Amino acid sequence: MARQRWRDGAGALVVAGQDGERVRVPLEISGSYRARRRGLLGRDSVDGAMLLSPANSVHTFRMRMAIDVAYLDRQLNVVAVRTMRPGRLGRPRLRARHVLEAEAGAMGEWGVRVGARVEVVEGSAEAAGGVGQHS
Repeated sequence: MARQRWRDGAGALVVAGQDGERVRVPLEISGSYRARRRGLLGRDSVDGAMLLSPANSVHTFRMRMAIDVAYLDRQLNVVAVRTMRPGRLGRPRLRARHVLEAEAGAMGEWGVRVGARVEVVEGSAEAAGGVGQHS
Protein backbone atom coordinates (compact mmCIF):
# COMPACT_ATOMS: atom_id res chain seq x y z
CA MET A 1 0.00 0.00 0.00
CA ALA A 2 1.35 3.45 -0.88
CA ARG A 3 2.25 5.70 2.02
CA GLN A 4 -0.49 8.29 2.66
CA ARG A 5 0.72 11.90 2.83
CA TRP A 6 -1.47 14.85 3.67
CA ARG A 7 -0.73 18.55 3.34
CA ASP A 8 -1.40 21.01 6.13
CA GLY A 9 -4.92 22.33 5.89
CA ALA A 10 -8.58 21.67 6.57
CA GLY A 11 -10.82 18.74 5.87
CA ALA A 12 -13.25 16.38 7.51
CA LEU A 13 -12.97 13.27 9.61
CA VAL A 14 -15.64 10.71 8.71
CA VAL A 15 -16.45 8.08 11.32
CA ALA A 16 -18.65 5.14 10.36
CA GLY A 17 -20.83 4.05 13.26
CA GLN A 18 -21.86 0.47 14.03
CA ASP A 19 -25.39 1.28 12.83
CA GLY A 20 -24.10 2.49 9.44
CA GLU A 21 -24.53 6.15 10.34
CA ARG A 22 -21.62 8.36 9.34
CA VAL A 23 -20.45 11.27 11.49
CA ARG A 24 -18.49 14.10 9.85
CA VAL A 25 -16.25 16.23 12.04
CA PRO A 26 -14.19 19.32 11.12
CA LEU A 27 -10.55 18.27 10.79
CA GLU A 28 -7.31 20.24 10.90
CA ILE A 29 -4.58 18.33 9.07
CA SER A 30 -0.97 18.67 10.29
CA GLY A 31 1.24 16.92 7.77
CA SER A 32 4.40 19.02 8.01
CA TYR A 33 6.98 18.73 10.77
CA ARG A 34 6.31 22.31 11.87
CA ALA A 35 2.52 21.83 12.10
CA ARG A 36 2.87 18.48 13.91
CA ARG A 37 5.30 20.00 16.40
CA ARG A 38 2.86 22.84 17.19
CA GLY A 39 -0.22 20.59 17.35
CA LEU A 40 -2.75 21.81 19.91
CA LEU A 41 -0.17 23.50 22.14
CA GLY A 42 -1.37 26.76 23.67
CA ARG A 43 -5.00 26.31 22.67
CA ASP A 44 -7.95 26.47 25.03
CA SER A 45 -10.21 24.43 22.74
CA VAL A 46 -10.39 22.76 19.35
CA ASP A 47 -13.27 22.76 16.88
CA GLY A 48 -13.42 19.14 15.75
CA ALA A 49 -10.20 17.14 15.56
CA MET A 50 -6.57 17.42 14.50
CA LEU A 51 -4.73 14.78 12.47
CA LEU A 52 -0.97 14.46 13.02
CA SER A 53 0.67 12.48 10.24
CA PRO A 54 3.02 10.74 10.33
CA ALA A 55 3.02 10.20 14.10
CA ASN A 56 2.83 7.32 16.57
CA SER A 57 2.93 9.18 19.90
CA VAL A 58 2.08 12.54 21.45
CA HIS A 59 2.63 14.52 24.62
CA THR A 60 0.49 17.06 26.43
CA PHE A 61 3.22 19.24 27.93
CA ARG A 62 2.21 22.94 27.88
CA MET A 63 -1.38 22.01 26.97
CA ARG A 64 -4.26 23.76 28.67
CA MET A 65 -6.86 21.01 28.33
CA ALA A 66 -7.28 17.25 28.50
CA ILE A 67 -7.50 15.59 25.08
CA ASP A 68 -8.65 12.34 23.52
CA VAL A 69 -5.96 10.68 21.42
CA ALA A 70 -6.69 8.01 18.80
CA TYR A 71 -3.83 6.09 17.22
CA LEU A 72 -4.46 4.98 13.62
CA ASP A 73 -2.69 2.35 11.51
CA ARG A 74 -1.87 2.67 7.79
CA GLN A 75 -5.44 1.78 6.78
CA LEU A 76 -6.89 4.35 9.24
CA ASN A 77 -8.14 1.70 11.63
CA VAL A 78 -8.17 2.82 15.27
CA VAL A 79 -5.63 0.75 17.23
CA ALA A 80 -5.89 2.61 20.57
CA VAL A 81 -7.81 5.50 22.17
CA ARG A 82 -6.66 7.32 25.30
CA THR A 83 -7.63 10.43 27.24
CA MET A 84 -4.57 12.42 28.32
CA ARG A 85 -4.44 15.17 30.91
CA PRO A 86 -2.00 18.09 30.46
CA GLY A 87 1.64 17.35 31.29
CA ARG A 88 1.67 13.71 30.14
CA LEU A 89 3.87 11.74 27.75
CA GLY A 90 2.06 9.12 25.67
CA ARG A 91 3.62 5.76 24.86
CA PRO A 92 4.49 5.21 21.21
CA ARG A 93 2.17 2.71 19.51
CA LEU A 94 4.16 0.41 17.25
CA ARG A 95 1.39 -0.10 14.66
CA ALA A 96 0.29 3.55 14.66
CA ARG A 97 1.14 5.76 11.68
CA HIS A 98 -1.23 8.67 12.38
CA VAL A 99 -2.67 10.30 15.51
CA LEU A 100 -6.00 12.08 15.98
CA GLU A 101 -6.44 14.62 18.79
CA ALA A 102 -9.68 16.17 20.06
CA GLU A 103 -11.11 17.62 23.25
CA ALA A 104 -11.58 15.00 25.97
CA GLY A 105 -14.86 13.13 25.55
CA ALA A 106 -15.38 14.03 21.89
CA MET A 107 -14.17 10.77 20.36
CA GLY A 108 -16.63 8.71 22.39
CA GLU A 109 -19.47 10.90 21.10
CA TRP A 110 -18.29 10.44 17.50
CA GLY A 111 -17.89 6.66 17.80
CA VAL A 112 -14.09 6.61 17.54
CA ARG A 113 -13.10 3.40 19.35
CA VAL A 114 -10.63 0.53 18.91
CA GLY A 115 -11.45 -1.37 15.73
CA ALA A 116 -13.35 1.50 14.09
CA ARG A 117 -12.22 2.76 10.70
CA VAL A 118 -12.13 6.45 9.88
CA GLU A 119 -11.81 8.37 6.63
CA VAL A 120 -9.98 11.64 6.00
CA VAL A 121 -11.48 14.00 3.41
CA GLU A 122 -9.11 16.77 2.39
CA GLY A 123 -10.29 20.25 1.46
CA SER A 124 -12.34 23.00 2.99
CA ALA A 125 -15.18 22.23 5.37
CA GLU A 126 -17.68 23.11 2.63
CA ALA A 127 -16.02 20.74 0.14
CA ALA A 128 -16.06 17.96 2.74
CA GLY A 129 -19.86 18.27 2.85
CA GLY A 130 -21.96 18.37 5.98
CA VAL A 131 -19.05 18.76 8.35
CA GLY A 132 -19.99 18.47 12.00
CA GLN A 133 -23.29 16.81 11.21
CA HIS A 134 -24.59 13.28 11.12
CA SER A 135 -25.29 12.09 7.60
